[in-house]
Amino acid sequence: MSLYLDLNAVQSVPAANLNRDDLGSPKTVRYGNASRIRVSSQSWKRVIRHGVEQDLGEKAARTRQVPIKIRQALTCQGWPEELAEFAGTQIAASAGKKGIGTEKEGHTSVLLFLPESGLEELLAICIEHRDALEQNLGKKKPPALLPADRVEEILKRRTASISLLGRMLAELPGANVDGAAQVAHAFTTHASEPQRDYFTAVDDWLGEADTGSGHLDTSEFSAGVFYRYATVNIADLLTNLDGDEKAARTVLGSFAEHFLMSLPQAKKNSTAPHTVPDLAYLAIRTQRPLSLAAAFETPVRHSNDGFARASRKALAGHASDLNRLTGDRHRPFHGYTTVTDTAPAATDDPLDLTPLGTEHASFYDLIDAALDAALPAAGGQA
Repeated sequence: MSLYLDLNAVQSVPAANLNRDDLGSPKTVRYGNASRIRVSSQSWKRVIRHGVEQDLGEKAARTRQVPIKIRQALTCQGWPEELAEFAGTQIAASAGKKGIGTEKEGHTSVLLFLPESGLEELLAICIEHRDALEQNLGKKKPPALLPADRVEEILKRRTASISLLGRMLAELPGANVDGAAQVAHAFTTHASEPQRDYFTAVDDWLGEADTGSGHLDTSEFSAGVFYRYATVNIADLLTNLDGDEKAARTVLGSFAEHFLMSLPQAKKNSTAPHTVPDLAYLAIRTQRPLSLAAAFETPVRHSNDGFARASRKALAGHASDLNRLTGDRHRPFHGYTTVTDTAPAATDDPLDLTPLGTEHASFYDLIDAALDAALPAAGGQA
Protein backbone atom coordinates (compact mmCIF):
# COMPACT_ATOMS: atom_id res chain seq x y z
CA MET A 1 0.00 0.00 0.00
CA SER A 2 1.22 3.50 -0.80
CA LEU A 3 1.79 5.71 2.22
CA TYR A 4 2.97 9.32 2.30
CA LEU A 5 3.83 11.88 4.95
CA ASP A 6 3.06 15.38 3.69
CA LEU A 7 4.66 18.30 5.51
CA ASN A 8 3.47 21.88 4.98
CA ALA A 9 4.73 25.01 6.71
CA VAL A 10 4.06 28.73 6.60
CA GLN A 11 7.07 30.63 7.90
CA SER A 12 7.76 34.33 8.28
CA VAL A 13 11.39 35.25 7.62
CA PRO A 14 12.73 38.79 8.27
CA ALA A 15 15.49 40.52 6.30
CA ALA A 16 17.75 37.72 5.02
CA ASN A 17 19.38 36.21 1.97
CA LEU A 18 18.84 32.51 2.61
CA ASN A 19 19.72 31.35 -0.89
CA ARG A 20 21.66 33.40 -3.45
CA ASP A 21 21.87 33.23 -7.22
CA ASP A 22 25.07 33.57 -9.26
CA LEU A 23 25.04 37.37 -8.74
CA GLY A 24 24.49 37.21 -5.00
CA SER A 25 20.82 38.20 -5.17
CA PRO A 26 18.05 36.28 -3.42
CA LYS A 27 16.60 33.69 -5.79
CA THR A 28 13.20 34.44 -7.27
CA VAL A 29 10.37 32.74 -9.12
CA ARG A 30 7.37 34.10 -10.98
CA TYR A 31 4.14 32.43 -9.89
CA GLY A 32 0.59 33.70 -10.33
CA ASN A 33 2.06 36.45 -12.53
CA ALA A 34 3.85 37.89 -9.51
CA SER A 35 7.52 37.82 -8.57
CA ARG A 36 8.26 35.85 -5.40
CA ILE A 37 11.37 35.25 -3.34
CA ARG A 38 12.45 31.60 -3.57
CA VAL A 39 14.68 29.27 -1.55
CA SER A 40 15.81 26.23 -3.53
CA SER A 41 15.04 22.74 -2.34
CA GLN A 42 18.75 21.86 -2.50
CA SER A 43 19.58 24.63 -0.04
CA TRP A 44 17.00 23.52 2.52
CA LYS A 45 17.64 19.78 1.96
CA ARG A 46 21.31 20.17 2.80
CA VAL A 47 20.70 21.63 6.24
CA ILE A 48 17.92 19.08 6.89
CA ARG A 49 20.26 16.23 5.88
CA HIS A 50 22.98 17.42 8.22
CA GLY A 51 20.47 17.58 11.06
CA VAL A 52 19.22 14.05 10.40
CA GLU A 53 22.79 12.73 10.24
CA GLN A 54 23.64 14.46 13.50
CA ASP A 55 20.60 12.91 15.19
CA LEU A 56 21.37 9.41 13.97
CA GLY A 57 25.14 9.59 14.40
CA GLU A 58 25.94 8.38 10.90
CA LYS A 59 27.34 11.08 8.68
CA ALA A 60 27.53 10.77 4.93
CA ALA A 61 29.64 12.80 2.52
CA ARG A 62 28.61 14.04 -0.91
CA THR A 63 32.02 14.68 -2.42
CA ARG A 64 34.44 14.41 -5.32
CA GLN A 65 37.43 14.41 -2.97
CA VAL A 66 37.76 10.74 -2.01
CA PRO A 67 41.09 10.32 -3.90
CA ILE A 68 42.40 13.52 -2.31
CA LYS A 69 41.43 12.39 1.20
CA ILE A 70 43.09 9.01 0.59
CA ARG A 71 46.26 10.74 -0.62
CA GLN A 72 46.35 13.05 2.39
CA ALA A 73 45.81 10.22 4.87
CA LEU A 74 48.50 8.02 3.31
CA THR A 75 50.96 10.91 3.16
CA CYS A 76 50.42 11.48 6.87
CA GLN A 77 51.35 7.83 7.40
CA GLY A 78 54.66 8.36 5.64
CA TRP A 79 53.83 7.21 2.11
CA PRO A 80 55.67 9.00 -0.71
CA GLU A 81 53.48 11.73 -2.21
CA GLU A 82 53.43 10.15 -5.68
CA LEU A 83 52.48 6.70 -4.37
CA ALA A 84 49.77 8.14 -2.12
CA GLU A 85 48.30 10.05 -5.05
CA PHE A 86 48.36 6.90 -7.20
CA ALA A 87 46.53 4.96 -4.48
CA GLY A 88 43.80 7.60 -4.38
CA THR A 89 43.21 7.41 -8.13
CA GLN A 90 43.11 3.60 -7.90
CA ILE A 91 40.09 3.80 -5.58
CA ALA A 92 38.17 5.40 -8.44
CA ALA A 93 39.73 3.22 -11.15
CA SER A 94 38.77 0.02 -9.33
CA ALA A 95 35.04 0.81 -9.07
CA GLY A 96 32.59 -0.12 -11.85
CA LYS A 97 33.22 -1.83 -15.18
CA LYS A 98 35.26 1.07 -16.57
CA GLY A 99 36.15 2.78 -13.32
CA ILE A 100 35.18 6.22 -12.13
CA GLY A 101 37.28 8.88 -13.81
CA THR A 102 39.56 11.28 -11.97
CA GLU A 103 40.62 14.75 -13.04
CA LYS A 104 44.03 16.42 -12.87
CA GLU A 105 43.29 17.99 -9.51
CA GLY A 106 42.55 14.55 -8.07
CA HIS A 107 38.77 14.95 -7.94
CA THR A 108 36.51 12.18 -9.16
CA SER A 109 34.64 13.07 -12.34
CA VAL A 110 31.30 12.61 -10.53
CA LEU A 111 29.99 13.32 -7.06
CA LEU A 112 30.05 10.32 -4.75
CA PHE A 113 27.68 9.97 -1.79
CA LEU A 114 28.96 7.54 0.81
CA PRO A 115 29.23 7.07 4.57
CA GLU A 116 32.13 9.02 6.04
CA SER A 117 33.12 5.89 7.95
CA GLY A 118 33.87 4.20 4.60
CA LEU A 119 36.98 6.35 4.14
CA GLU A 120 38.89 4.39 6.79
CA GLU A 121 37.96 1.12 5.07
CA LEU A 122 39.12 2.41 1.68
CA LEU A 123 42.35 3.51 3.31
CA ALA A 124 42.85 0.01 4.76
CA ILE A 125 42.40 -1.54 1.31
CA CYS A 126 45.14 0.70 -0.11
CA ILE A 127 47.51 -0.22 2.70
CA GLU A 128 46.74 -3.91 2.22
CA HIS A 129 47.66 -3.67 -1.48
CA ARG A 130 50.68 -1.37 -1.19
CA ASP A 131 52.99 -3.85 -2.94
CA ALA A 132 50.81 -3.96 -6.07
CA LEU A 133 50.54 -0.18 -6.07
CA GLU A 134 54.33 0.24 -5.84
CA GLN A 135 54.95 -2.26 -8.65
CA ASN A 136 52.60 -0.41 -11.02
CA LEU A 137 53.50 3.14 -10.09
CA GLY A 138 54.53 5.16 -13.13
CA LYS A 139 52.93 2.90 -15.76
CA LYS A 140 51.09 4.81 -18.48
CA LYS A 141 47.96 2.63 -18.31
CA PRO A 142 48.03 0.68 -15.05
CA PRO A 143 45.25 -1.86 -14.50
CA ALA A 144 42.76 -1.64 -11.68
CA LEU A 145 44.76 -2.93 -8.73
CA LEU A 146 42.32 -2.89 -5.82
CA PRO A 147 39.57 -5.49 -5.25
CA ALA A 148 36.55 -4.09 -7.07
CA ASP A 149 33.99 -5.96 -4.97
CA ARG A 150 35.27 -4.46 -1.71
CA VAL A 151 35.65 -0.93 -3.09
CA GLU A 152 32.20 -1.03 -4.70
CA GLU A 153 30.58 -2.39 -1.54
CA ILE A 154 31.84 0.63 0.40
CA LEU A 155 30.85 3.15 -2.28
CA LYS A 156 27.38 1.58 -2.59
CA ARG A 157 26.73 1.39 1.14
CA ARG A 158 23.76 3.36 2.47
CA THR A 159 23.10 5.48 5.50
CA ALA A 160 19.69 6.66 6.67
CA SER A 161 20.12 9.99 4.89
CA ILE A 162 21.06 8.23 1.64
CA SER A 163 17.98 6.00 1.99
CA LEU A 164 15.90 9.11 2.64
CA LEU A 165 17.25 11.49 0.00
CA GLY A 166 18.58 9.09 -2.63
CA ARG A 167 21.79 8.77 -4.60
CA MET A 168 22.52 8.98 -8.32
CA LEU A 169 25.69 7.18 -9.45
CA ALA A 170 25.20 5.74 -12.92
CA GLU A 171 28.89 4.81 -13.20
CA LEU A 172 28.49 2.14 -10.52
CA PRO A 173 25.75 -0.46 -11.19
CA GLY A 174 23.54 -0.99 -8.17
CA ALA A 175 24.64 2.21 -6.44
CA ASN A 176 21.59 4.27 -7.38
CA VAL A 177 19.07 4.78 -4.58
CA ASP A 178 15.60 6.15 -5.28
CA GLY A 179 15.11 8.77 -2.60
CA ALA A 180 11.99 8.53 -0.46
CA ALA A 181 11.80 12.28 0.27
CA GLN A 182 10.80 15.05 -2.10
CA VAL A 183 11.34 18.68 -1.12
CA ALA A 184 9.78 21.61 -2.95
CA HIS A 185 11.29 25.04 -3.51
CA ALA A 186 10.01 27.42 -0.86
CA PHE A 187 8.46 30.64 -2.12
CA THR A 188 6.79 33.69 -0.63
CA THR A 189 3.02 33.57 -0.41
CA HIS A 190 2.88 37.16 -1.63
CA ALA A 191 4.60 39.29 -4.24
CA SER A 192 8.11 40.17 -3.13
CA GLU A 193 11.33 41.37 -4.70
CA PRO A 194 14.94 41.69 -3.54
CA GLN A 195 15.96 44.94 -1.87
CA ARG A 196 19.39 46.55 -1.95
CA ASP A 197 21.41 47.40 1.12
CA TYR A 198 24.20 49.99 0.96
CA PHE A 199 26.60 49.35 3.83
CA THR A 200 29.94 50.59 5.11
CA ALA A 201 32.59 49.23 7.46
CA VAL A 202 34.48 51.66 9.64
CA ASP A 203 38.27 51.49 9.92
CA ASP A 204 38.86 51.66 13.68
CA TRP A 205 42.34 53.15 13.27
CA LEU A 206 41.41 56.13 11.15
CA GLY A 207 42.45 59.47 12.57
CA GLU A 208 39.90 61.68 14.29
CA ALA A 209 39.80 63.99 11.28
CA ASP A 210 39.10 61.14 8.86
CA THR A 211 35.39 60.65 8.27
CA GLY A 212 35.52 58.06 5.50
CA SER A 213 34.92 54.33 5.83
CA GLY A 214 37.36 51.50 5.40
CA HIS A 215 35.00 49.62 3.08
CA LEU A 216 31.69 50.22 1.33
CA ASP A 217 29.56 47.99 -0.83
CA THR A 218 26.00 46.94 -1.61
CA SER A 219 24.27 43.63 -1.00
CA GLU A 220 20.74 42.35 -1.46
CA PHE A 221 18.27 40.82 0.92
CA SER A 222 14.57 40.03 1.13
CA ALA A 223 11.84 39.42 3.67
CA GLY A 224 8.55 37.57 3.47
CA VAL A 225 6.25 34.75 4.46
CA PHE A 226 7.24 31.47 2.83
CA TYR A 227 5.21 28.41 1.95
CA ARG A 228 7.27 25.24 2.34
CA TYR A 229 6.38 21.68 1.36
CA ALA A 230 7.96 18.23 1.45
CA THR A 231 6.66 14.69 1.24
CA VAL A 232 8.13 11.31 2.15
CA ASN A 233 7.08 8.07 0.47
CA ILE A 234 7.01 5.87 3.56
CA ALA A 235 6.72 2.66 1.54
CA ASP A 236 9.87 3.57 -0.40
CA LEU A 237 11.67 4.48 2.81
CA LEU A 238 10.76 1.10 4.31
CA THR A 239 12.08 -0.61 1.18
CA ASN A 240 15.36 1.31 1.41
CA LEU A 241 15.62 0.38 5.11
CA ASP A 242 14.91 -3.32 4.47
CA GLY A 243 11.46 -3.14 6.08
CA ASP A 244 12.68 -1.91 9.48
CA GLU A 245 9.68 0.06 10.83
CA LYS A 246 11.50 1.21 13.97
CA ALA A 247 14.30 2.69 11.87
CA ALA A 248 11.77 4.23 9.47
CA ARG A 249 9.94 5.92 12.34
CA THR A 250 13.21 7.30 13.71
CA VAL A 251 14.26 8.63 10.30
CA LEU A 252 10.82 10.11 9.60
CA GLY A 253 10.68 11.80 12.98
CA SER A 254 14.12 13.32 12.52
CA PHE A 255 13.32 14.49 8.99
CA ALA A 256 10.03 16.08 10.11
CA GLU A 257 11.70 17.85 13.03
CA HIS A 258 14.49 19.29 10.92
CA PHE A 259 12.09 20.24 8.13
CA LEU A 260 10.29 22.44 10.65
CA MET A 261 13.23 23.63 12.75
CA SER A 262 16.06 24.12 10.23
CA LEU A 263 17.01 27.20 8.26
CA PRO A 264 19.62 27.64 5.48
CA GLN A 265 22.70 29.29 6.94
CA ALA A 266 23.63 31.78 4.21
CA LYS A 267 24.43 35.30 5.53
CA LYS A 268 23.35 34.24 9.03
CA ASN A 269 25.97 36.37 10.80
CA SER A 270 24.69 39.57 9.21
CA THR A 271 20.94 38.80 9.32
CA ALA A 272 20.24 36.23 12.11
CA PRO A 273 16.80 35.32 10.66
CA HIS A 274 16.18 32.48 13.14
CA THR A 275 12.41 32.02 12.99
CA VAL A 276 10.27 28.87 13.08
CA PRO A 277 7.05 28.22 11.14
CA ASP A 278 3.93 30.13 12.16
CA LEU A 279 1.88 27.13 11.05
CA ALA A 280 2.77 23.47 10.48
CA TYR A 281 0.31 21.09 8.81
CA LEU A 282 1.06 17.37 8.50
CA ALA A 283 -1.00 14.74 6.72
CA ILE A 284 -0.72 10.99 6.16
CA ARG A 285 -2.05 10.03 2.74
CA THR A 286 -2.53 6.59 1.19
CA GLN A 287 -3.13 7.42 -2.48
CA ARG A 288 -0.73 10.20 -3.46
CA PRO A 289 0.93 13.26 -1.91
CA LEU A 290 -0.85 16.62 -2.15
CA SER A 291 0.92 19.97 -2.09
CA LEU A 292 -1.03 23.04 -1.02
CA ALA A 293 1.12 25.44 -3.08
CA ALA A 294 -1.87 26.40 -5.22
CA ALA A 295 -3.29 28.19 -2.17
CA PHE A 296 -0.89 31.01 -3.06
CA GLU A 297 -1.16 31.09 -6.85
CA THR A 298 -3.16 34.24 -6.20
CA PRO A 299 -0.68 36.26 -4.12
CA VAL A 300 -1.75 37.00 -0.57
CA ARG A 301 -2.53 40.70 -0.26
CA HIS A 302 -1.18 42.97 2.45
CA SER A 303 -3.57 43.95 5.22
CA ASN A 304 -3.28 45.59 8.61
CA ASP A 305 -2.42 42.14 9.93
CA GLY A 306 0.48 41.71 7.49
CA PHE A 307 0.97 38.59 5.39
CA ALA A 308 1.41 35.81 7.96
CA ARG A 309 -2.17 35.59 9.22
CA ALA A 310 -3.56 35.98 5.71
CA SER A 311 -1.27 33.16 4.56
CA ARG A 312 -2.52 30.83 7.29
CA LYS A 313 -6.07 31.66 6.28
CA ALA A 314 -5.35 31.02 2.58
CA LEU A 315 -3.74 27.65 3.38
CA ALA A 316 -6.71 26.52 5.45
CA GLY A 317 -9.13 27.71 2.76
CA HIS A 318 -7.34 25.73 0.06
CA ALA A 319 -7.17 22.67 2.32
CA SER A 320 -10.93 22.92 2.74
CA ASP A 321 -11.33 22.89 -1.04
CA LEU A 322 -9.02 19.87 -1.36
CA ASN A 323 -10.95 18.05 1.36
CA ARG A 324 -14.15 18.60 -0.61
CA LEU A 325 -12.62 17.65 -3.96
CA THR A 326 -11.09 14.44 -2.58
CA GLY A 327 -14.07 13.58 -0.43
CA ASP A 328 -11.82 13.48 2.63
CA ARG A 329 -10.62 10.06 1.46
CA HIS A 330 -7.19 8.43 1.48
CA ARG A 331 -6.08 10.54 4.47
CA PRO A 332 -6.07 8.61 7.74
CA PHE A 333 -4.53 11.52 9.61
CA HIS A 334 -4.08 15.25 9.40
CA GLY A 335 -3.34 17.85 12.03
CA TYR A 336 -1.65 21.17 12.68
CA THR A 337 0.02 23.41 15.21
CA THR A 338 0.16 27.18 14.98
CA VAL A 339 0.93 30.42 16.75
CA THR A 340 -1.79 32.19 18.70
CA ASP A 341 -4.09 34.31 16.56
CA THR A 342 -3.72 37.84 17.89
CA ALA A 343 -6.42 39.41 15.70
CA PRO A 344 -9.26 41.13 17.58
CA ALA A 345 -12.07 38.77 18.57
CA ALA A 346 -14.59 40.92 16.73
CA THR A 347 -12.74 40.75 13.42
CA ASP A 348 -14.80 40.46 10.28
CA ASP A 349 -12.23 38.01 8.91
CA PRO A 350 -12.17 35.02 11.30
CA LEU A 351 -9.35 32.52 11.07
CA ASP A 352 -10.81 29.02 10.81
CA LEU A 353 -8.16 26.28 10.76
CA THR A 354 -10.53 23.33 11.26
CA PRO A 355 -9.96 22.13 7.65
CA LEU A 356 -6.42 21.27 8.81
CA GLY A 357 -7.62 18.58 11.21
CA THR A 358 -6.81 18.26 14.89
CA GLU A 359 -4.82 21.00 16.60
CA HIS A 360 -1.71 20.00 18.55
CA ALA A 361 0.17 22.05 21.11
CA SER A 362 3.69 21.65 19.72
CA PHE A 363 5.58 20.56 16.62
CA TYR A 364 6.69 17.44 18.49
CA ASP A 365 3.14 16.44 19.51
CA LEU A 366 2.09 16.88 15.89
CA ILE A 367 4.98 14.78 14.56
CA ASP A 368 4.34 11.99 17.07
CA ALA A 369 0.64 11.88 16.17
CA ALA A 370 1.46 11.64 12.45
CA LEU A 371 3.98 8.86 13.05
CA ASP A 372 1.54 6.95 15.25
CA ALA A 373 -0.94 7.04 12.38
CA ALA A 374 1.62 6.01 9.75
CA LEU A 375 3.59 3.37 11.66
CA PRO A 376 1.49 2.25 14.64
CA ALA A 377 3.44 -0.98 15.11
CA ALA A 378 6.63 1.01 15.76
CA GLY A 379 5.02 3.51 18.13
CA GLY A 380 6.98 4.29 21.28
CA GLN A 381 9.93 2.15 20.21
CA ALA A 382 11.92 4.65 18.15
